[in-house]
Amino acid sequence: MAETRDPENTLIITLADGEVIVEMLPEVAPEHVARIKALARAGEYDNVAFHRVIDGFMAQTGDVAHGDMEDGFNLRRAGTGGSKHPDLPAEFSRLPFDRGVLGMARSANPNSANSQFFIMFRDGHFLNGQYTVWGRVVSGMEHVDAITRGEPPAKPDRMRSVRVAADAGADA
Repeated sequence: MAETRDPENTLIITLADGEVIVEMLPEVAPEHVARIKALARAGEYDNVAFHRVIDGFMAQTGDVAHGDMEDGFNLRRAGTGGSKHPDLPAEFSRLPFDRGVLGMARSANPNSANSQFFIMFRDGHFLNGQYTVWGRVVSGMEHVDAITRGEPPAKPDRMRSVRVAADAGADA
C-alpha cells in the first residue's frame, strides 16, 4: 500500500483490480469526512455497486441502502437510497473538481448529501462550489479508470471493501 501521511484521514477502497488510496480532507468538509469514516468503519460500503458511471465524467457509488451487491441488490433501485443517518448540510469550498477528486452526490437540495459519492475521471469545474469535495485519490487512479461504464452498468463493478487506513494497520 502507498505510504500515508495521516492514516486516520486516509481511505482504502479495494476494487477488483486493486486498491485506491484516498486522502480525506477533514479541514474542508469535516461533517462529510466524519460520515464517510463512520460508514466505512461500520462496513456499510463493502460490496456497494458503482451504479452510475459516465465515461469522461465520474463514477458514482455509496448507496448503502440499495447498492450492496451481496444483500438484496436491485440494480433499478441502486442510487435511490442513502444511509440510516440524516442528510448532511453542504460544505462547499473553493477546491476544484479535478481528476481524482471525490465529491458527495446529492439531490437538487444542496443539503441532501448522505452516503453516495463520486470520483472524477476528468476535471469537471462546472461542479465547483455546487457539491462538497471531501477527498482526492493519491494512488490507484488506474483502478478507478477501469470501472465499467453505464447508467447503470449492465454488470456493475463494486467496492469490495472500504477501510480507514488507521484501522487497517497501515503505516504512517
